[in-house]
Amino acid sequence: MRPKKTILCVDHNEQTLSVRTFLLETRGYRVIALATAHEALDVVQQSVPGSIDLLLADLLLPQMDGNELVRRAKQINPALPAMLVSGTVTSFERASSADVFLPKGACSPVEMLERIRVLVARKRGPKKAVAPVQPAALAQAS
Repeated sequence: MRPKKTILCVDHNEQTLSVRTFLLETRGYRVIALATAHEALDVVQQSVPGSIDLLLADLLLPQMDGNELVRRAKQINPALPAMLVSGTVTSFERASSADVFLPKGACSPVEMLERIRVLVARKRGPKKAVAPVQPAALAQAS
């Protein structure tokens, strides 16, 4: 069995957080559910790079918005994929630090899960070196 992917899920709304946690856990993800951006930054700071597969946060958080959370988390771990979700559809302009922005209510849970699956699957890590193709090898292949 392959190891579970870990999602750091941040939302100040307790009900939304528990629903999102349930949705993700029933799909096989390990979820670290937190209510504040500061707690999330602490977890990112203390975690081994690569141990968190996705940061999923609400855009509108108290004290520090989700965009700032993503910006700071990416300073700590630049390879960490991030998704912001917001109930205000027009706030996507403020979500410039995230890899994906989804408006709450305008996307289905299925769409959200698919976006998460894609982000976790293409989690950025060190690029593998690819040997350059030699012109002689191309000529022989023809």
